[in-house]
Amino acid sequence: MALAAQACTRFVYLGAGDQVITARSMDWKTDVGTNLWAFPRGMRRSGEAGPNSIEWTSKYGSVIASGYDVSTTDGMNEAGLVANVLWLVESSYPEYDGTTPGLSLAAWAQYALDNFATVQEAVDVLAKEPFTLVTDRVPGEDRLATLHLSLSDASGDSAIVEYIGGRQVIHHSRDYQVMTNSPVFEQQLALNAYWRQIGGTVMLPGTNRASDRYARAAFYVNAIPKSERPAEAIASVFSVIRNVSVPYGITTPDQPNISSTRWRTVADQKHKRYFFESALTPNVFWVDLAKLDFSEGTGRVMKLELGPDQTRIHSGMANDSFTPAEPFRFLGL
Repeated sequence: MALAAQACTRFVYLGAGDQVITARSMDWKTDVGTNLWAFPRGMRRSGEAGPNSIEWTSKYGSVIASGYDVSTTDGMNEAGLVANVLWLVESSYPEYDGTTPGLSLAAWAQYALDNFATVQEAVDVLAKEPFTLVTDRVPGEDRLATLHLSLSDASGDSAIVEYIGGRQVIHHSRDYQVMTNSPVFEQQLALNAYWRQIGGTVMLPGTNRASDRYARAAFYVNAIPKSERPAEAIASVFSVIRNVSVPYGITTPDQPNISSTRWRTVADQKHKRYFFESALTPNVFWVDLAKLDFSEGTGRVMKLELGPDQTRIHSGMANDSFTPAEPFRFLGL
């Protein structure tokens, strides 16, 4: 299986009036071939890991951002669960011998979106390790695709799932609002404790390194006002994810965690709106999940074409710009 690498920032805003909003940036050195997809309930899925792939039928409809139309990199389902995958160079997955149910890394986030309404539900199942996660080399490169998974739900609960030393590690707490790339999440928490002692109003680290982006996101996500007005809350969240984005055109070849921000998403988990902003277009647009047909009987797979480098311009609510399409197949063995 091949999968494009991703380096990014993700945080969860816990606002007034039960507002929960998850934002993420997608940073990578080349176009990640992203389009938006709407998937209904009742889709039969395969883990794409060979003859013993895990299989399931989607319980929830979702809107996702793809990577090269072979993987799910980000998305929200109709219950308000958000899944994001980010690059983690320290990841090490179990050896896969084909004797256990396998799941392609490309379908990891989609598995969560299809099956769970809450973080607690996901953690309860993932803790039982119903599959072996399977990865392979990044296209055109001599290294494995290495990702970790963040989950958040409409209640504000969060979980971070990593594979360290071949073993699954789950960090589960409403307090885990921020995730970036390296180091492993346990060390990210330690770094955050250091910066909290200094205080963000005194000084914040300003480089594009993952640890610095973590410190800025962790401070600002709780420093911005908790407005009762959804439009103001969305604007505040966008201002923070832009603050931790990498300026377009900056890439450090030997450091995959430092690459240009290609696009940003903001998922309003209370109102079920999924906002998208490309670095190369002049405006934000959104998808209203409440106005999509996710039913098993009449719901259809739909695609919103974003064009090369996500340069196609959409504005306002973009539901009507989706067109019927055949679902992509997750890259696998």
